[in-house]
Amino acid sequence: MPQAILEVKNLTTFYKTRMNEKVCSVDNVSFNLEDGKSLGIAGESGCGKSTLAMSVMGYYFPPLFYESGSIIVDGKDITSLEADVIRQTVLGTDIAYIPQAAMNALNPTRKIICFIEDVLRAHKIDLSKKDIYDLARERFSVLNLPEKVLNQYAVELSGGMKQRTVIAISTILKPKVLIADEPSSALDVSSQKIVIKLLRSLMEKGFIRAMVFITHELPLLYNVTDDIMVMYAGEIVERGTAKEMVFDPIMPYSKGLMNSIIVPEEGTRGHVLQAIPGAPPNLKLKHKGCRFLERCRYKDECNDLTPENKSAGPGRTFKCAVPEEKLRQLYKADESAGLKKPSEAV
Repeated sequence: MPQAILEVKNLTTFYKTRMNEKVCSVDNVSFNLEDGKSLGIAGESGCGKSTLAMSVMGYYFPPLFYESGSIIVDGKDITSLEADVIRQTVLGTDIAYIPQAAMNALNPTRKIICFIEDVLRAHKIDLSKKDIYDLARERFSVLNLPEKVLNQYAVELSGGMKQRTVIAISTILKPKVLIADEPSSALDVSSQKIVIKLLRSLMEKGFIRAMVFITHELPLLYNVTDDIMVMYAGEIVERGTAKEMVFDPIMPYSKGLMNSIIVPEEGTRGHVLQAIPGAPPNLKLKHKGCRFLERCRYKDECNDLTPENKSAGPGRTFKCAVPEEKLRQLYKADESAGLKKPSEAV
C-alpha cells in the first residue's frame, strides 16, 4: 500500500472566546494523505476547513488551542514538539501553509528577496546574500517567475503575481506537505488557471510531495485533487475520489453541496439546483447525534440515531445513520419526482 506522508488521528482543537467559552471547530478528525497525492477539503463557510489547516501544522497560538489527537508527518509526531521547535524545524520544511488572503501577507515596504532571506535565516540556514539570491533566482525561474520580481515590492505586483510569489516563498525549502487555503478565491479565471498550473508543477518537479487544497469550489477540486473530503460543523462527513464526490456523493450534506451549484461537466447538467435550508449548529454547544439533522430532508429516516463512519468501498467513507442503500433509494426517488432542471427552475 502507498505510504501516508501525513496522518491525522482524532485531532480536536478549539477556540476560546473572551467570555472563556469553548468553540470546538475541529472535533475528533482523522485522515491520511498518501505520498504523491493531493487532497481537497470542501464545505461551507464556518465548517472548520481553515481551522483544520492551521491545526494540522501543530503550531497553536491564542485563541486557537490544541486539545487532543496526533499529527504525524513522514513518521514524526509533531504534536509532542515545543512551539519553537515546530517553528524552526517543521514549518516550511515538513509542512508549508498558504493562508487565505495570501496576497496581503507581503509587507509592502520590503522587497521580495527579503522574505526569502527571512525564511532561510529562521531555519538557521547560513548562506551569503549572493547565495540566497542565486537560490531564489533559480527557484523562481523553474516556477516561471521572472527574476525581476525578487527586487520588486509587493505593491508593484498584480494580484496573480503576488499569489504566485507567496507560493514560491512558502515552498522555497521544499516542504513535504503544502496546505493551500483557498489560493485562487480572489483571482480572476485566467489567474486561477496559472496558480493551479503552478501548484501542479510543484508536485511534478518534486518541490512538494503532497498537497492539501481547500476551497469552496467543488468543480475546481475535481480538476486539481485526487481525493475530496467534505467537512461539516467541525467533522469529516465524507471522503472519496474526486470523481466519486462530484458525481456520486452519498452523505446528504455532500449531496446538498453538489445540488447547490451548477457545473458544466457531463453528467451533472440535469441535476436540480437546490439550496441547503437552515444554518449550521452552534459549535459552542456539545452535540449528540447528527449535526446535520435539522437541515437534512431525510431526517425522518434515521430517527435521530448517532451517525457512524461507514465504508462504501476502498478509500470511500461517509458519516450517516442511514444505510448507503437506503440513501441511494431516496435520491433515486427524488430524481424520479419530475423536478425541474436548473435552467427551467430559474
